[in-house]
Amino acid sequence: MLNITTGLIIWCSEATTLAAVLFLAWRHDRRSPAYLMWALGFAFSAVGLGLVAARGLIPDTLSMEFGNGMALLGESAWIAGFHRIDKRRLQWSALLPPAIWIVGIKLPWIHESYANRVFLYDLAGAVGANLLASAVRPAEGRRETTRSQLAFVFMALAGVCLASSVSMIVLRPSLEEALTYRGYSALGCALLITTAIALSGRLLMERAERRWRAISITDILTGVLNRRGLQDYFPLVAEKATRGSAKIAALLFDLDHFKAINDRYGHQSGDTVLAEFARIGRQFVPGSAAFGRMGGEEFIAFIPVVDQAEAEAIAETVRADFCRVPLLAGQSLVSATVSVGLAIMPCDIANWDRLVSAADRALYAAKRAGRNCTIVFNEAEAALTTDAPPDPNGGELVPTLDDQIHALRRLGTLAQM
Repeated sequence: MLNITTGLIIWCSEATTLAAVLFLAWRHDRRSPAYLMWALGFAFSAVGLGLVAARGLIPDTLSMEFGNGMALLGESAWIAGFHRIDKRRLQWSALLPPAIWIVGIKLPWIHESYANRVFLYDLAGAVGANLLASAVRPAEGRRETTRSQLAFVFMALAGVCLASSVSMIVLRPSLEEALTYRGYSALGCALLITTAIALSGRLLMERAERRWRAISITDILTGVLNRRGLQDYFPLVAEKATRGSAKIAALLFDLDHFKAINDRYGHQSGDTVLAEFARIGRQFVPGSAAFGRMGGEEFIAFIPVVDQAEAEAIAETVRADFCRVPLLAGQSLVSATVSVGLAIMPCDIANWDRLVSAADRALYAAKRAGRNCTIVFNEAEAALTTDAPPDPNGGELVPTLDDQIHALRRLGTLAQM
């Protein structure tokens, strides 16, 4: 017969160590409450099963009722940890395992029989394992191998617990047989839990890698992509253009007289202006595009478009909304405008260097045209060699919204004459 008490003592020491490691991890990174939940889970498990191992040395109420309840409460804390790692709301259903035990152990026919107590405990454990499997499943549409493997392990754990629970009712074993069956099922559960711990560690490593990658491609001040992120996302935009629109537009934005804003209002106000422009850009640039900060006061968007008019509409929407009203930066109202250089190319010849170079030449023309406007280089102009000197008179000036309204009013006036 397997020595359950020895196994419980070994598990308590391992769980205590894991609880300490996870608590220190949480102290190091307070933004990850999942570590604290898991630390509490292992701590509850260590205390609870330690009390169970002390059966005969302490009162039965403390060992049997409270100890098993604490161990199942640890399972609830693990469930809460997996919910917190995905920033999901905690569910009351996580408390089902200890609740099942607390309610069931009060029944005389369960309290007085070891086999029936095992039935109740393993039934609660099976419910908890199912909740764990549900908590770690990847979101719909996402492929995460480690999460799928972890969910499978928890489902297997639920199966072992359920089989052990049912066997106590169906087989009606004697006390000695029940201890033997319980020993083997406990060994199986321990192996599956050890596997789950290893997979959870891999899951945390993959999550940390994704987090650091996101930091490496994000502009800290504005929260949009940085130059590296833009270069990484450009092939994805090109692929989307190939499947659908067949054209890519590069919209290069440059905040006008930004140095003067910094000199007059201070760099903190300048940072506010940059963050506000990034917010407007994220609002109006489509989700299929890549939008980010090239550096300094320059931003760029790569957008799959059907035609030039679509790209012009996006550029003018961003430009007009940004300069519509002064920005409140600290105690100052700051008036800011933006110039836009727009270049468009068929996706079969478009690449990063050619698009950025063409948009830069269009932006140069927009600056020469008086700023706070959009200049477009169509497909023919954008296809010129990148080492060609910028033409200050090149490109097509996009009429502003005010210009279009004025033109419509003039047409209406002429129609009435």
